[in-house]
Amino acid sequence: MSLTTSLRRTASVARKEFLHMFRDRGTLFFALAIPVLELIMLGYAVDTNVRHIRTVIFDAAQTQESRELLRAFENSDDFDVVEMVYRDEDLTQRIVAGKAHVAVKIPENYSRQLQAGQTAQLLVLVDGSESSVASTALNVSNAIALQESLKLALSNRVLPVESRPRILFNPDTRSANFFIPGLMVFLCQMMASMLTANAIVREKELGTLEQLFMTPVRPGELMVGKLVPYLVLSFVQFLTVAGLMRAVFQVPIAGSFPLLLAINLPFVVAALGIGLLISAKSNTREEAGQKVMGSVLPCVFLSGYIFPIESMPALLRPLSHVIPTTWMIDAARGVILRGAGWAELWQNAAILSAMAFVVITLAAVQFKKRVS
Repeated sequence: MSLTTSLRRTASVARKEFLHMFRDRGTLFFALAIPVLELIMLGYAVDTNVRHIRTVIFDAAQTQESRELLRAFENSDDFDVVEMVYRDEDLTQRIVAGKAHVAVKIPENYSRQLQAGQTAQLLVLVDGSESSVASTALNVSNAIALQESLKLALSNRVLPVESRPRILFNPDTRSANFFIPGLMVFLCQMMASMLTANAIVREKELGTLEQLFMTPVRPGELMVGKLVPYLVLSFVQFLTVAGLMRAVFQVPIAGSFPLLLAINLPFVVAALGIGLLISAKSNTREEAGQKVMGSVLPCVFLSGYIFPIESMPALLRPLSHVIPTTWMIDAARGVILRGAGWAELWQNAAILSAMAFVVITLAAVQFKKRVS
């Protein structure tokens, strides 16, 4: 058998799959419109910059010093003073009712302790049911107390030590700049795996896969021919999401986007292979869809997308390095945020290529077993 004949048969299968894909508007909607909707919803909804924490105040001192401290809380973008209360019970009640996340009490002897040169204590109650809000509230309230202490201790003298931190790559600490590159990778992985798994299982449900086995097309040619259209569609989806990331969310791309596309190629191939593996073990599209979601969810928590890998338990850290998503998210953030080039990302590309080879080989073996 000549290579030309094999390529011709593979191209015929790919052409058939392209035609079926374009005729199936549901598949195109799922592949292109759903990721756009998810990107817009999650891109606007996910924000790690906690601001405007609802705060209630009980100023038992009612002095000039206490009012200056209150102005420090009110002038902060992190706290929104929503109510002034006049009893200790009201502080706790507002937090229990969910009307406030922080309650501040300035004691009656606040000014007297300051004038006597003693330490004036400030009570800050923080709602610990939301960890991100609690962490921000603790940090900012401590910073305000420290600032007021320095102002009183130093008076008009300058600070002996001054820190001037500078944030690289994302100076405004925008959540969109951090989350959307990773979200783009997840959408690409989910769509590629889902489309491939559903395409194969659909053929099985309709009985057309057995008809293809009766043709001269070999299993390897059939597998490649069915994967190529979804490889192209996955790249179209990736480009669409990247365009929205740049146009809608104003996320700058500091590095070479063609380099990111090149690294994305083995990642998409691995995702397609995962879909093919799932299709070999599934009998219905509903079952395949559930298995795809089951394969994506661990990647959300183990890839470093939300939680840093370094903060994970030692037992889970090795697992994160065998997930293709981990290396692709690192490459996406490297190119988009840090402006990394081939010298910094060649290892990601090599590991993703090796993973794609392993996954496609396993998928081909399972595919051939099912054919036989």
